[in-house]
Amino acid sequence: MQIYEELVARGLIAQVTDEAEIRELVNNGKATFYIGFDPTADSLHVGHFMALCLMKRLQMAGNRPIALLGGGTGMIGDPSGRTDMRQMMTVETINHNIDCFKKQMARFIEFGEGKAQIVNNADWLLDLNYIELLREVGTHFSVNRMLAAECYKNRMERGLSFFEFNYMIMQSYDFYRLYQDYGCNMQFGGDDQWSNMLAGTELIRRKLGKDAYAMTIQLLLNSEGKKMGKTASGAVWLDPDKTSPYEFYQYWRNVNDADVIKCIKMLTFLPLEQIAEMEGWEGTKLNEAKDILAFELTNLVHGEEEAKKAQEASRAVFSGGSSENMPTAVLSEDDFADGSIGLLNLLVAAGLTASKNEARRAVEQGGVSVNGEKVADAKASFVKADFDGEFILKKGKKKFTKVELA
Repeated sequence: MQIYEELVARGLIAQVTDEAEIRELVNNGKATFYIGFDPTADSLHVGHFMALCLMKRLQMAGNRPIALLGGGTGMIGDPSGRTDMRQMMTVETINHNIDCFKKQMARFIEFGEGKAQIVNNADWLLDLNYIELLREVGTHFSVNRMLAAECYKNRMERGLSFFEFNYMIMQSYDFYRLYQDYGCNMQFGGDDQWSNMLAGTELIRRKLGKDAYAMTIQLLLNSEGKKMGKTASGAVWLDPDKTSPYEFYQYWRNVNDADVIKCIKMLTFLPLEQIAEMEGWEGTKLNEAKDILAFELTNLVHGEEEAKKAQEASRAVFSGGSSENMPTAVLSEDDFADGSIGLLNLLVAAGLTASKNEARRAVEQGGVSVNGEKVADAKASFVKADFDGEFILKKGKKKFTKVELA
């Protein structure tokens, strides 16, 4: 099976503009393609991870990726999929986030001469002359068509600023410059980017002629990333200081049963033949598939050693095994009042709940235990001596931590 057919079989592609030409380029390692990353935070997250896995897969097949960092577009903010305007970032924040992105991307993509490239669209967007842009690019855009695009249509009732309205033009110009300056003939993006990407393809063909070899592929990654990349406490980050390797492992270990095989297909590099054997798994075998998914992805992001530690810690929760690699919360003197700490405060201090109200609900619903014993009294408290031995605090079936004194 060639790479394009594999992408389809893995459920990665939603629709394309020129399938025959795209298949020919990708399968023969002749695609120079880009995916854009706006630096809205100081770490990549699960949604980005999905895109990076795709880039790695295509690079392994001989194609050339371009990671486009939005040093310019990040100053505007993509209105796609949003009900309000993004908070504007300073240039210093954007540049710091870009530096963080570069370091994380290097774990997945091989950059260098004749390999993948990192490009910053600030290199051309920040030097644009407004009148020149209107004459060179603006004449190729129909306002009526832009307003009909999903990325804008959803915002019309709440209000769409002229500031954000320019985003489609900026993204389209990116593809045009990458095509001209780097020989980039293909762009990938999520379903919420489809209108923007089509506009870029059309801009190239209008300015350079219908024979301009620019093609667009819509992926299923963005919708999946939005659905799978969020938890009740926020995003799932690739930075271990924001989402620990154990938390990252547990996130994938706890995906819905219906999503397990889909995630393995889309994100791991396991052979499709091996994955096909898992499709009929149920019960304990399905849990085994979740372990495989969690280990493979934690290994990709954090390395084999951290993946093994996270796996051992996860298994210890269910088997009563060693707590050596469990996540640990350390209590300080300030956490105690008159030598004791209440259960609700303990749950908050350990990071298992965001507030005492949430902690109280968890206790009242019978979801809190200490060393395997359910604690039903919300007024329960613990003295320092209680933490001399092993103290495992658990909320629900999947959240737990080892508690120690500083």
